[in-house]
Amino acid sequence: MSATRWSAPAKLNLMLHIVGRRADGYHELQTVFQLLDLCDSLEITVRDDGEIRRIDGPAGVAEADDLAVRAARALKTATGSPLGADISIRKRIPMGGGLGGGSSDAATALVALNQMWGTRLDSTQIATIGGHLGADVPVFVAGRSAWAEGVGERLTPVELPGPAWYLVIYPGVSVPTAAVFQAPELTRNSPLTTMRGFLETGGRNDCEAVVRARFPAVGEALDWLARHAPARLTGTGSCVFAKFARAEDAERVAARVPDTWRAWVARGIDGSPLLVELGRRTKS
Repeated sequence: MSATRWSAPAKLNLMLHIVGRRADGYHELQTVFQLLDLCDSLEITVRDDGEIRRIDGPAGVAEADDLAVRAARALKTATGSPLGADISIRKRIPMGGGLGGGSSDAATALVALNQMWGTRLDSTQIATIGGHLGADVPVFVAGRSAWAEGVGERLTPVELPGPAWYLVIYPGVSVPTAAVFQAPELTRNSPLTTMRGFLETGGRNDCEAVVRARFPAVGEALDWLARHAPARLTGTGSCVFAKFARAEDAERVAARVPDTWRAWVARGIDGSPLLVELGRRTKS
């Protein structure tokens, strides 16, 4: 079978409130996921011999640790499919940046192989498998910008005000999620809010103070961007972002980003290109 190419979009957390901690150590949160048109790309070929191989992938990540490979193996285990796959991943989303690249790659592998293998799971079943790989995987399986609660698994699709263009800056450091959530100084008792409350106030990111203190490069990027537009950290990563109504305004600031950082201008999207690709291939 010939290879097919699938998109894995990035996301921003437009706000992230930590509202509690469960007995099992996981944190209860409220967040708004905004999908972006910045995407990784997965090229997948079905194998008849049942083997799952990564042909190409991110440097420094072992095949056994790659979330897309782990997703393919989890789907095979869950469904008993006799088929396998060759997977090549072209990364555009930085790792450890809080943009959800690894989780999105896993979701794309699950959704694509469910179609290519003919395993016929519905989106809820796929999201359940994905949830064991990472808390952000289900939002990419659902493929919609969303209001999220719990540990990020209780999703309500939303249409966010637009048009929206985001300047995203990666200051060259990777922030481990576990280190942020284990920090004793992390705020864990933010009052509950609502989607309406977010739209009225803009919310905040409770992880920002921890990341800023422990990773000075992130603080420098936040301070630099704040001189041009309201700046915020996304998720528990190192990427910072600002929203603009026009692409040209975002591009104008992007042109001034210091050469030591990477920057992208990305459009906010409510629906994932992965679902468009899935619909197209299901009909063909």
